[in-house]
Formats: sequence, structure tokens, C-alpha cells
Amino acid sequence: MFVKNAWYCAGWDYDVTQAKASIVARKIAGERIVLFRKPDGGVVALEDRCAHRQAALSRGRKEGTGLRCMYHGLKFNEHGKCDEIPGQAVIPERACVRAYPVIEKDNWIWVWLGDPKLADPGLICFSVGPSHPGWHIKTSKMHVKANYRLEIANLADLGHLAWVHENTVGGSRKYCEMKPKHTLRARGMDTQYWLRSIPPTAAVAHLFPPDMRVDLSFDIQHTIPCNWIMHFRVFAAGTATEGESNGQLLLDSYTCQAVTPRDEDSVDYYYAWGPSNATDAPGLADMLKDTLDIAFREDADVLEAQHIRMQEQPDRKMLDIGLDAGPGKMLWLLDKMLKEEAAAATPAGALV
Repeated sequence: MFVKNAWYCAGWDYDVTQAKASIVARKIAGERIVLFRKPDGGVVALEDRCAHRQAALSRGRKEGTGLRCMYHGLKFNEHGKCDEIPGQAVIPERACVRAYPVIEKDNWIWVWLGDPKLADPGLICFSVGPSHPGWHIKTSKMHVKANYRLEIANLADLGHLAWVHENTVGGSRKYCEMKPKHTLRARGMDTQYWLRSIPPTAAVAHLFPPDMRVDLSFDIQHTIPCNWIMHFRVFAAGTATEGESNGQLLLDSYTCQAVTPRDEDSVDYYYAWGPSNATDAPGLADMLKDTLDIAFREDADVLEAQHIRMQEQPDRKMLDIGLDAGPGKMLWLLDKMLKEEAAAATPAGALV
């Protein structure tokens, strides 16, 4: 169900602090992981189950660069090796837990679930975090009770903005008429398109005259497992019908989103939005972030209800329409990567 040789977002850097009690439990693609910071600030990611009796290490205690299980006191270092068992001198070789490669980049914490030898930092997606000096980015997060494939499909299809987000970040029926350009890559898909001379979205319409029209530019990088980075620009409507708008640039922004599956039934969603310093204004970044909080709850309501119905009738044949082109390409790529990993894990000559 999940690609393992990939970097999964485990949250924002501020989720894991230097506080004594800052020991963070995560479930990522079916695997239980515990995160904590060492005294030097580095993040450690270990399997969240003690080698002794599967007690939760996330209920343990930080000690130096390691973590002590508070069930029977076994202490594990940052590499997952047990270096103390109270009451006995001999430490079995099997007394260890898995340590995961972990990297902080663009204010996100990334954990590699697959073969550590394949953990290439270059595979972490491009993003713009709140520490970037050129942008005023605000962050947020939520939990959604739906399968992550539904999130992938939702993010690859912006036609739903006309209906689901009628009163927030969408509304215009032109979203249903757009002809995006999708370009598949090895681990994702790039999407570009323009919408021209449409009313501002409902969330910001109060900032403009009633007859205001704008051109919108969408430049999206969508990567497996489910990372979605959009460079979004707004111009006063110009006269150009192709290429760059010749209207005044009103907003230059990035929204960066990471969908991390907990299991087959739910995801953790880490997201942000903010303007460039050049197009910022007092209160703008907060308004954009607050708008996403509302809009993504609108998405969650749709996807959670959809998830329930697909569980009830998993074999029901569904109708495809033109707006499904983007979701279809991304899910095809996901399934391709899953098949390739399964094939690589199957010994030569084995019966499957």
C-alpha cells in the first residue's frame, strides 16, 4: 500500500523541541516512529516499540543522545542499539530497535522508511518554509480520516475548487473548463495552467472592487508519496491570452503541503501558505493560512465521507470524467512505484 523508499514528512521542526518531555509519537505508512532531539539539536527517529516487550518508547525518557524505555528501563542510543539493561551485564545482540534516516529541510522533518542505503537527500521535494528570508510563510496542520490515495487525487484535480471551495479559495466555474498541462516525472508530476479574467476568490473578494477581475497562475510540483508545492500568482486581469499575464502582479506566493499517511484509513496533513516579501501586506500571511484551515476542512469533510462509502463498496466501478486526468496520472505513477518495489523485494525465481 505504501512506497517505502521515499521521504515522508513527520511534521514541522517546531513539533520536536529540546524540552525534556518533547518525545513525539508518529505513525507513518503503518510504522510507529518516535522522534526526539539530542542535546546538539539533531533529530533522532527510532522504531516506537521496545525490543523487550513492545512497550512504547514514546512514553519513555530522554537521556543524553538516547531514549530509555520506562517499562523495564532498557536504554537505546541514537542508532537504536541498547546500551543498558538494568539488572544484567550482558546485552543480547538482538536488543536493538530500528533507527531511521532523518533530515530537516525547509522547516519540515523528513523520515526515510526504506533501505537506508537508498536514502538520497536529493529526493526530498523542493519547498519554501517559514525560515526562508524571501517569503512570509505561515504553517498549520490537521488530521484527516481518509485514505491518502484520495488526498493524492484531490490535490491533482483543481476542478473541485468550483464546488467544494465555493466560498473560500475557489468558486468560478472556469476551474472546470481549464486545460492544465501535466508533465510526468520519475517520482511525480508537474502541472501548469492559467485562469484569466475571473473574479477574485470569495476569501479575498472583500479586498477588491465588485467588478475586479484577475489572472491566476498555477505552477505545481506533485511528488510521491504525497507532497504538493504550488507557486501561485495573482495579477490584475490583463489583455494577454497566452503566456505571462501583462496585468499588475498583486500576489506572489507559495503553498507547500505534505500529506503523510498514518495507515490505510487516515493521514496527517502539514501545510503552509504565504506571500513573497515584495507582495506582502500586514495580516496577509495570517489570512492566507486561516483560509487554508477552512478550505482543507472543506476537503476533509468530502474525503472522509468518500472514504466511508468506498470502504462499504470497494469494488464499485466509478465513472471517469475529464477532470480525472491529473489524478489518474498520479495514481498510475504511485502504483508503478509500488509494483517496482514489490518486484525488487521478490527473490529471483520465487513464486508470486
